[in-house]
Amino acid sequence: MTADLRARIGACRAALAAAPGDSAALAGLFGALDALGEPGTPEEAVARSAYGEALRRRGRAAEAEAHHRAALSWLPDFGGNHFNLGLTLQVLGRTAEAADAYGEAARLMPRFAPAPCNQGVLLRALGHHEAAETALRRAVSLDPTLVPGWLNLGTAVQERGQPEAAAHCYRNALTLRPDLAEAHANLGLVVKEAGHLADSLPSFERALALGLPDAGGVLAQLVQQMRHLCRWNGLAERSAQLAALVSGGGTRQVHPWIFLGEGAGPAAELACARRYADWRAQGIAAMPVRRDAGSRGRLRVAYLSADFHEHATAALIAELIERHDRERVEVVGCSYGPDDGGPMRRRLTGAFDRFVDLAACSHADAAARIRADGVDILVDLKGYTQHARPEIAAHRPAPVQAQWLGYPGTMGAGFIDYVIGDPLITPFDHQPFYAERIVQLPACYQPNDRRRPIGPTPSRAACGLPERGVVFCCFNAAYKITPALFDLWCRLLRAVPDSVLWLLDSHPEASANLRREAVRRGVAADRLVFAPRRPPAEHLARYRLADLFLDTTPVGAHTTASDALWAGLPVLTVAGKGFASRVGMSLLRAVGLPELAVRSPADYEAAAVRLAGDPDGIARLKARLMAERERAPLFDTDRLARALERAYATMWDIHMAGKPPRPFAVRDED
Repeated sequence: MTADLRARIGACRAALAAAPGDSAALAGLFGALDALGEPGTPEEAVARSAYGEALRRRGRAAEAEAHHRAALSWLPDFGGNHFNLGLTLQVLGRTAEAADAYGEAARLMPRFAPAPCNQGVLLRALGHHEAAETALRRAVSLDPTLVPGWLNLGTAVQERGQPEAAAHCYRNALTLRPDLAEAHANLGLVVKEAGHLADSLPSFERALALGLPDAGGVLAQLVQQMRHLCRWNGLAERSAQLAALVSGGGTRQVHPWIFLGEGAGPAAELACARRYADWRAQGIAAMPVRRDAGSRGRLRVAYLSADFHEHATAALIAELIERHDRERVEVVGCSYGPDDGGPMRRRLTGAFDRFVDLAACSHADAAARIRADGVDILVDLKGYTQHARPEIAAHRPAPVQAQWLGYPGTMGAGFIDYVIGDPLITPFDHQPFYAERIVQLPACYQPNDRRRPIGPTPSRAACGLPERGVVFCCFNAAYKITPALFDLWCRLLRAVPDSVLWLLDSHPEASANLRREAVRRGVAADRLVFAPRRPPAEHLARYRLADLFLDTTPVGAHTTASDALWAGLPVLTVAGKGFASRVGMSLLRAVGLPELAVRSPADYEAAAVRLAGDPDGIARLKARLMAERERAPLFDTDRLARALERAYATMWDIHMAGKPPRPFAVRDED
């Protein structure tokens, strides 16, 4: 047989001498050498790697890998072989191995810019942001005309909080390739994140005009920034395009948080979230299942967030962390956000049993740390809100994983077992619209901090309000105000003489646009009063000057509504179909004012007019709020803590029994 193999090798080499690209001869040569157990020549090693690359391009990546690895065994110090192996491993979804292969190619070919460029792209995907930036800077220093290098370096530095440097990178890419849609899209994102919302819109529009493989993400960003600025001209058409993309399944990149603003309903929101979760978690392999012999006596629960500083989530959760029963649970704070050095950060770091700063960790390293810490239940407080890193939970670092509080909807992710809600925001008949299993807390899903102070009540004049007349208030962000809702509000102002609408000054252009829209609807511009941002205690005190808080829809007030109720201001809301539009209803029930959650916009408008004409009725509602505030379920932190602890215990019992997650309701203790 050896003689036959050697004859075949000789014949194949002769054929290749005559026709160097003969694929049949190449395959025969490599097969014969493998069977003989001998390496080929260095030239044949290079040819074998090239043959593997040809297989990869034809969609035969698994076969390609075998040829690349054989070529490397023959010629381990040739960088091109490592580069080709990296291309194949990347196609196979083995991101970390591919990054290593590119790194070795970069070491062996120190002047070949694509190797560190590709390595940097994958290091960024793995969450190794500093190493990614280093590799990409090397790539563009080797080849300043390398457009993918500038594009990906921009993304890397953007994720490291360097917006000006990122914009510089994207502009360099556009100088080289003015028609590069992705660079226009990324420039729009970084300009937006720097706070220049209006300046971001032309970049998004240009990217869409040039065409993108998946336009959904950029279209969603354009829609959201138009909402933030209250630029309503053309918004309906853009929203319709977005809804059509999602319903048609033509996108994976539409941000689920943005899509909630469409009010498309829970089924469409689930479809959007599922595809987005698959996109964000692609290439991430779950850690091996942790085998648990039994309970340690108390559960180790980790809360994962970027918001453990002065933030709405922190304001809600601070007292809860302090009030957890340490005989039932050990609570760990897992933070991947900034340390602002403020009083809320200090309060939270002191409240947790342990506080772990994961900000500098890659997704995989953060997950490994959570796993090494022996966390039983990981509770993601971010979902898909700003700066979220769902990739950490996608690694499955904990045996049981839940999402709660930060994101008002389903994450659509197979790596999250439970969503924590209550009977009103997550009724069990909505289970088909959640990838997670629903857990219902008995009163309300939302915690509150009874320690948050309310400052001295300012005068109306100090806040720019008239001394007389009804003050309708809505301190929700401007993006939650829809044209249809604003029509209704303007009808209220026309129906209630001398009334004003008190709004948050979210953005100068938004305020100017809303005043202009009011005039178009027959309402004087000065009947809209805008409140500048103030420190928390001062902000809460302002609520006491208003008569009625008007909630938004389809995305309603969450922390903002709790703030109003804590300060004694009644909230009027419309109960919608999905989580994001049902929070107000839950809060009002838990504070003892369920009648202020109405069924339709018509009921909402009628109730607002009726209450505006009944100052004694408003006074009675305010008196009820203040009288019940200390004992209302909404502000009973201990009650919520005990309910959460029972929820965690039930999740763990289900896990330890070897059963899949299931929906369940937590009952109040007798």
